[in-house]
Amino acid sequence: MQIADLGDIRLHYRIDGPEDGAPLVLANALGTDLRLWDPLLPHLPEGLRILRYDMRGHGLSDCPEPPYSMGALVRDAERLMELTGFKDAVFLGLSLGGMVAQGIAAKRHDLVRAAVLSNTAAKIGTRQIWQARIAEVEKRGVTAVADSVLERWFTRRFRASPEFRPWHNMLTRTPTKGYMGCAAAIAGTDFITPTSGLRLPVLGIAASEDGSTPADLVRETTDLIPGSQFALIRGAGHLPFVEKPAEYAKVLSDFLKSQGHIGGHI
Repeated sequence: MQIADLGDIRLHYRIDGPEDGAPLVLANALGTDLRLWDPLLPHLPEGLRILRYDMRGHGLSDCPEPPYSMGALVRDAERLMELTGFKDAVFLGLSLGGMVAQGIAAKRHDLVRAAVLSNTAAKIGTRQIWQARIAEVEKRGVTAVADSVLERWFTRRFRASPEFRPWHNMLTRTPTKGYMGCAAAIAGTDFITPTSGLRLPVLGIAASEDGSTPADLVRETTDLIPGSQFALIRGAGHLPFVEKPAEYAKVLSDFLKSQGHIGGHI
């Protein structure tokens, strides 16, 4: 178990892969932790050095009093990358993590050489929608919103399978204050202007059954960035590599190879 002391907060993180591997950073979604990426990792090519971590208020990381700002979440990521020596990395973020990816890509060109924006957008929902959800969670806990969230996250077929239960448990065991804090960060974020100014390689990934960030929303954000690429995973929801890990891994691997990040150059 690895804990990064960043001064004002301690974050739980994990590093996998060879020390001289091509750096890849993975940032999780609201209501998940670094185990989110477990289904994907076995399908990725060798030669990657992978950093993943629990967002503040999630998993084994510290849980400060809410609300949190997106700026704080971006600073957490950049300080963790500095501490662990992850520079010139590809940063892959899903949902909330994809917003962090946009923020750090705009801010730290020395740390991020390319970004993968998965099931995310420059602006997700409205402040009113998020404030209503925060109020509900504060009153009744994360369990109160779990069913509606999980319906947007997974296809009906997956929700009927034995593999679904751990994801329900991961979401409902998220600390209430952590969920509220990160939800507030999403509510206060509109990255349309900074994201439209990005000039680095970007891949947007969407899923056809995603009820949280529909494919058209992900495409709109990806299209803000000149030269960006876009991929659609069919038959999967908001966490597409849970339901379609091999297909998702191929899309990601092809992008990494196209950037010279794996397959001969680091």
